[in-house]
Amino acid sequence: MSLELAREVLTTEAEAILRLRDRLDDSFMQAVEMLAGCQGRVVWTGMGKSGIICRKLAATMASTGTPALFLHPAEAIHGDLGMVAPGDVVVVVSNSGETDELIHLVEYLKRLGNPLISITSNPSSTLAGHADIHLNLAVDREACPHNLAPTASTTAALALGDALAMVVSVRKGFKPQDFAQLHPGGRLGKRLLTVGELMHAGELVPRVAVDTPMKDVIYEMSRKGLGITTVQDSEGRLLGVITDGDLRRLMETDPSPLSRPAGEVMHPDGVTIAPGALATGALRLLETRRITSLIVSDEHSHVVGILHLHDLWGVGLF
Repeated sequence: MSLELAREVLTTEAEAILRLRDRLDDSFMQAVEMLAGCQGRVVWTGMGKSGIICRKLAATMASTGTPALFLHPAEAIHGDLGMVAPGDVVVVVSNSGETDELIHLVEYLKRLGNPLISITSNPSSTLAGHADIHLNLAVDREACPHNLAPTASTTAALALGDALAMVVSVRKGFKPQDFAQLHPGGRLGKRLLTVGELMHAGELVPRVAVDTPMKDVIYEMSRKGLGITTVQDSEGRLLGVITDGDLRRLMETDPSPLSRPAGEVMHPDGVTIAPGALATGALRLLETRRITSLIVSDEHSHVVGILHLHDLWGVGLF
C-alpha cells in the first residue's frame, strides 16, 4: 500500500508538470518578456506552501542574473510593502487564486502601478482577474490522498517558475561565467572558474630565450618556483619548455650541462591551453597528460601565463 501510494503521488505530480508543458502559450512568453525587461527586482509573493516555493524561485532568479526577492504578503500590509519599488515586477502564486492576504496585497500593488503576473489554477479567480498576465497551473487535484495538502500544485508552481527563470536568463544572455561570479564561494562557482583567473601571469611567468645559458635557466626556474620555464622568441611566442625533469636528465647524461643554451635542452611540445578555458578542463588535461603545469597562450601562441596543478588544489577543485 505504501509503495502504491508513493507511486501514485509521483505520478500525479509528474502529470501536473506534463500538462503544464502542453499548455504553454503566448501568455508564458509575455511573462518572459515582462520579467526580462524588468528595470527593478522581481518580487515573488505567496502564502503558506506557495510562499516557500516563491522563496526558492526568488533565489533561483537572483542566482541566474535577475535581481529578485520574496515578499511575505501578510507582512507586506504591515510595513514590508516598502520593499516594492517603482520598476519592480510582482509575481503572485496561489493555487486557488482567492487567498485573502494576497488579494489585499494586490489591491495596494495596483495603486502603486507595478506590473503583476499571477500563477493560479483558476483563470476566473480574483488574482487572475487583477493580473496583467495570468499563467494557468491547471491543477485540479492534489497528490495528497485527501486532496488537501498542497503537493501537485506546489510542484507545478515550482516547475513553471523554474521554466520562467531559465528562459528569462537565456533571454538576458546569462552565461556560465556570470553564474561563477554570483557563486564565488560555492563548488558550482569553482567549477566555472577559468584558467585566466587562476594562472600565474606577468612577472610570475618563468621565461628565457633560446640562447640563455643553463645556469641562468636554472636561476629563473628556481626564482619562479613552478618547476618549469618557457622558452620564448623576442615577441613572446612559445618555442619550447624546460622542466625539472629535463634538468635532472641533463645532469645525469651531460658532463658539461651548464655550457649548453636553453635552445639545446628544451623540448618543443609544451602543453598549452587558452586563458578562457574552464579550470575543470585544465584539470582533466593535466591528469590525462600526467604533467603538473600548462602553458597558457593566446591565439597567436604568445605566452600569457602558467597554470600549475597547485593552483587548482588551492581553489578546491579536488
